[in-house]
Amino acid sequence: MTNPKYVIGLDYGSDSCRAVVVNAITGEEIASAVKYYPRWMEGKYCDPLKNQYRQHPLDYIETLEATVKESLSKCPAGTAEKVVGIAFDTTGSTPVLTDKDGTPLALLPEFAENPNAMFVLWKDHTAIKEAAGINELAKKWDIDYTSYEGGIYSSEWVWAKMAHVLRVDERIRGKAYAWIEHCDWLPALLTGKVKPEEVYRSRCAAGHKAMWSEKWGGLPSEAFLTALDPLLAGFREHLFEKTYTSDTNIGNITKEWAQLLGLGTNVAVAVGAFDCHMGAVGAEITPKTFVRVIGTSTCDIMVSSYDEIGDKLVPGICGQVDGSVIPGMIGLEAGQSGFGDIYAWFKRVLSWPVESIISQSNLIGEATKDKLMEETIGKIIPFLSEEAVNIPITESSILAIDWMNGRRTPDANQLVKGTISGLTLASSAPLIFRALVEATAFGSKAIVDRFLENGIEIESVIGIGGISLKSPFVMQTLSDVLGMPIKVARVEQACAFGASMFAAVAARVYAKVEDAQKAMGQGFAKEYYPDEENHKTYLELYKKYQLLGKFTENQL
Repeated sequence: MTNPKYVIGLDYGSDSCRAVVVNAITGEEIASAVKYYPRWMEGKYCDPLKNQYRQHPLDYIETLEATVKESLSKCPAGTAEKVVGIAFDTTGSTPVLTDKDGTPLALLPEFAENPNAMFVLWKDHTAIKEAAGINELAKKWDIDYTSYEGGIYSSEWVWAKMAHVLRVDERIRGKAYAWIEHCDWLPALLTGKVKPEEVYRSRCAAGHKAMWSEKWGGLPSEAFLTALDPLLAGFREHLFEKTYTSDTNIGNITKEWAQLLGLGTNVAVAVGAFDCHMGAVGAEITPKTFVRVIGTSTCDIMVSSYDEIGDKLVPGICGQVDGSVIPGMIGLEAGQSGFGDIYAWFKRVLSWPVESIISQSNLIGEATKDKLMEETIGKIIPFLSEEAVNIPITESSILAIDWMNGRRTPDANQLVKGTISGLTLASSAPLIFRALVEATAFGSKAIVDRFLENGIEIESVIGIGGISLKSPFVMQTLSDVLGMPIKVARVEQACAFGASMFAAVAARVYAKVEDAQKAMGQGFAKEYYPDEENHKTYLELYKKYQLLGKFTENQL
């Protein structure tokens, strides 16, 4: 190939930023880099007891520069000059309040250490009261603005979060002019189009989390928003009516950012989207395919034709939005508020005495302590998995509910809590771990069933994300519970890879997303097939899961 073209996909997850440099013609990944958010890793601005999770915009800026520079440094000489496009995906809904210039308030000196001036991470659940208020008002209003978002608004979503921050922080109110999603802010930053009136807003973010729809002319009406809370007065006017699909070219990177990142100024910047939506594209999603982005939480994505959807409104999911995944199709989103986070919680429970006791030991030196704790804690989940996989399903009397971080779908409810039942004096750590893994699989089945019950066909399942590549035990359990084969996408950074596909379309290397998928897709690394006997047993256990779930929600 005499004239290669390269694109960069950036994926902002809960803990880190990942960048991939991809050959836009062949789909070959040339280089990648991952950087963790420095302030986030120190635990700053968060209070888990209050379900408060905030991230400083400087974490995003610093990791953007670091990952792009490092990934380009790993590429052959001359690669940077041939980069033609860049695209971002982020967690969501992760919004921040801005001033009139579009500056996130935490970047102003007076709010530099104020968590309410920072991006409110998707898993922040401080806005439960505000979400309940939205749901109550929407059902009374002449238009149900939640109808294309599953009929239930979540505390994880933008309007609830922004209302909450405004209510609790008087200083913030005086400066707040608008809000912006993380996935919209980064492309705006790189193109210099940051003023609220200039920003190209993501169809994906607006449709799934902000109650935006062309059906009612954009965002909810001013009357609705001020009825929800007078503090929201004026925000609609400062925001947007039009949204854009992620194949849209916003413009080129500014000279300042080009110099900072080591790129040319001819790099096209695509409209952003949420991680799971671009990840599904990176995993080569097609109609009737159920894509699971499996990480700390899960996001489940499908695309459907206009004919299949018709006038259907699938209840209790995270929305159905025209063009939110692939332009020209309806994108459907669901997911679980906790998946890998649940395993990580159990690891923390088990590792607490290890850390506490070894750290106080006088038998070994500090360096040995650190190495011993790192080795021990790092092996907890692999060891549990090795033991749990050998436990026959019929010997496990423990049943768990996977709502440790609330329930995203079906039927969002962030007030519910997790449950572990059936414990005896013989209950071991591997038995409990197995029950937790089964619980996350049962929560997945509840989502699949909701789609099937509403006439959305599922012919295949695709897994992407770290767990799908690293945990055969979890993936086989999931396949057995669903009774469906699961293919695992070959690309390790599927979300960033999907972003690179959108970058290629924005740069006009390809005319449409499907063309980029066909040319750049990397196929699948592995496929799991369900054990029919296990599936039959799990169907009976799933009935018990449903009963325990109802008891947990209604009685506890």
